[in-house]
Amino acid sequence: MSARPTVLIIAPGDEVYRGYCLKQVAATYDVAVITQEPVTWEAGHVVDHELANPYQLDQLFAAGEAITARHTIEGVLTWNENLLVHTAQLAEHLGLRTNPAAVMENCRDKHATRQLLAIHHVPSARSGRVRDLMEATILAEDIGYPVVLKPAGQAGSVGVIRVDNSEVLARAFDFAAAGAALAGGQNSDILVEEYLDGPEISVECVTQHGHTDAVAVTRKKLDFEPYFEEVGHTVDATDPLLDEVAPIAAAAIRALGLDHGIQHVEMRLTPSGPRIIEVNGRIGGDLIGHLVRLATGLDLPRIAADLACGTTPSLERSRLRAAGVTLLYPETSGTLTHRSIDDDFADRTRWLDLVQWIGAVGDQIVLPPEGDVDIARAGLYVVTGYDVAKVEERLAETAQHVTLTVSPAARTEDAT
Repeated sequence: MSARPTVLIIAPGDEVYRGYCLKQVAATYDVAVITQEPVTWEAGHVVDHELANPYQLDQLFAAGEAITARHTIEGVLTWNENLLVHTAQLAEHLGLRTNPAAVMENCRDKHATRQLLAIHHVPSARSGRVRDLMEATILAEDIGYPVVLKPAGQAGSVGVIRVDNSEVLARAFDFAAAGAALAGGQNSDILVEEYLDGPEISVECVTQHGHTDAVAVTRKKLDFEPYFEEVGHTVDATDPLLDEVAPIAAAAIRALGLDHGIQHVEMRLTPSGPRIIEVNGRIGGDLIGHLVRLATGLDLPRIAADLACGTTPSLERSRLRAAGVTLLYPETSGTLTHRSIDDDFADRTRWLDLVQWIGAVGDQIVLPPEGDVDIARAGLYVVTGYDVAKVEERLAETAQHVTLTVSPAARTEDAT
């Protein structure tokens, strides 16, 4: 029998984006997982697993009970946004430490989040829930264009669109409604919100016993306007912005009632100051946790497991560096026919931390708005540097050594 504590992870995800999370937890803990499909890449990092659909609460409970019959589980966690509520419900069912499921529901429901932020006077966006296009039209006129339409219960940027005038509101409403109806959404509500103008960031936070430490700022790059597709991120351990935004992130976390865990708090730096977009009760996606470790030495997945198990983690930084990721999109939608990085460059470049291909040759790449991140990206790469300026320079240099070739999809009129 292992002397290490055992932690239960719900839906560890794919190896490209979340492999580092599972591997880093498994370096300290024995790990059991509940997955919808048989384990593949996870096998070398887990001591046990159960197959179940984690979106079906009865199946999740049964799988959790089966695991706990074989192991003494110290904590349960997920980094899957769409499973935060079910994971909290499972922890409650098993008598394990968790933020209350009702609290996680308020994080997942963007309308509830806005209401709580307003009650607690945390700077956010004016927002309202609408049932149809008529209500959306009235609220958009009241708020004033540009506005943002978004599903209240989805994750990432699914169904999120900026609307600059009333002429495009109907099409935007249909886009948001289609996003709300996709699998994984908590509800089908649509929000009309004030557009927050300014650079977008996220604040990576660690909360224990109701006290929040903001440990890093992630600067984001967006593209494909009027959509909000994230195409890159940078983290600098010495970013002076951290001191300014940390109190606002902590206030948002308190407003939602989160007592412990990792939070990924998104905000915009507007002319009137930083304002909250949303609070995610898990490690940020797109390898943000990996960037934080490269820049600061802080291991967010291991810290998340510590908190789930009731252990006080160390937040002492062991690095003062910077790191960045570029997410690779081709210039057009179509069939991916070639992908490569110059081998000599990759072999001799010590600051090139990672190159990962997502799309395989022959895959269809579909750019936004028709495609989401699952089918729009062809790969990614990560670099390090002594500050963010050097990281930006190295991201740009690496781009010169990457080749993506796509055979454009035939247009409908060309095929007739």
